[in-house]
Amino acid sequence: MKHFSYFYVLKLIFTRMNNSNVSLKLIIMNFLEFAVWGAYLTSMGSFLAKSGFGPQIWLFFATQGFVSIFMPALMGIVADKWIPAQKVLSLCQALAGLFMLGAGFYAKSAGAGIEFGAFYALYALSVAFFMPTIAISNSVAYNALEKAGKDPVKAFPPIRVFGTVGFICTMLFVNFVTGADGVQFQHSYNQFLVSGALSIVLAAYALTLPDCPCKPKTGGSQSFAEATGLSAFKLFKNGQFAVFFIFSMLLGAALQITNGYANTFITSFKDNPAFADTWGANNANALISLSQVSETLCILLIPVFMKKFGIKKVMLIAMFAWVFRFGFFGLGNPGPGVWMFVLSCIVYGVAFDFFNISGSLFVNENVDKGMRSSAQGLFMLMTNGLGASIGTWVAGLVVNHFVYDASTPDWSTAWYIFAAYSFVVGVLFMIFFKEPGKQLKTT
Repeated sequence: MKHFSYFYVLKLIFTRMNNSNVSLKLIIMNFLEFAVWGAYLTSMGSFLAKSGFGPQIWLFFATQGFVSIFMPALMGIVADKWIPAQKVLSLCQALAGLFMLGAGFYAKSAGAGIEFGAFYALYALSVAFFMPTIAISNSVAYNALEKAGKDPVKAFPPIRVFGTVGFICTMLFVNFVTGADGVQFQHSYNQFLVSGALSIVLAAYALTLPDCPCKPKTGGSQSFAEATGLSAFKLFKNGQFAVFFIFSMLLGAALQITNGYANTFITSFKDNPAFADTWGANNANALISLSQVSETLCILLIPVFMKKFGIKKVMLIAMFAWVFRFGFFGLGNPGPGVWMFVLSCIVYGVAFDFFNISGSLFVNENVDKGMRSSAQGLFMLMTNGLGASIGTWVAGLVVNHFVYDASTPDWSTAWYIFAAYSFVVGVLFMIFFKEPGKQLKTT
């Protein structure tokens, strides 16, 4: 039994599953991909605050952005040039899962004596390998759908919606399940153990996905940029692509703010006797999960909106939806004002998906097949990379100033500042981005 391992068993099980239907394969992939993320993304801030790392919450989310500056592009190059994308997906998920399990077990063993440096290092290594998988899984899906003769613009959104379902499932799981100590998973190290275990499952499953062949080698000599995949940056030579990526970065600054602080913000109402016993204050993750429920509906609307309104109007809708997302948080509370939180969650689906999914489809439709993985990595670099890292850093300065460094925490002002930023970005995008025509197609 020398070669026996749990990883091998999982691979064998998934390989023998009768998944001849391409859509079903991709549904399972997307479900697991975002279930991994949903286990900790919205609840990690609460655990960090409880562990005494509240002022450092921004750093954990900025790290996701920082590694997204180079890791998605790097892994996209590998997938385009040397190793099939589904195998790169498997490798990255395996490493991400092992490091996340390490973070969870360390936090469990350390207890109240958890050290920032050790925990942060394990977490950072995990997200360094996880973040590229979002773009790579998109490339795997687009490739498989095209090989099956399906239009990705129409076929992908109904598949991607199951990623959101997976995200919701793990959000609710860590909200309602408690450990042996009686603490909800959303407030403990158990959320990281759940995430790590699911990563290992996906690593095995990815090896059963349709093959994504690398770009065929040509007989002629290649430039350094062509050999490394950096040729994707030539997209910036196109004025409208350049504007698109710049505003993707600016809007990307808003992506992780509520993931980092929403749970901590809502849970903080437990310290107020007027709200201490409210359902929302004690079930922050479940309340926030309404955002992802909204996503499932909004994803299905994307093909209709893209066809009817075009990329510019769809992006504008997303940008102004962020204004309402933040504004309603500033106005609401988990008591009589809980309906404001609900409205914030409803518009989140529009804010997130109309930007992320539509942007990804826009890139896929307008670049050469040979650089699609690289281009998806570039999109991730600008949004979840530069945008998210800068945005969460600035958000951390704002929240620390008005909340953690203030004698009386003032969450509302922080949310209003984020809403004002999104409004300004939307107005500037309306002015500078022109609706692309057929000439935008890059070959």
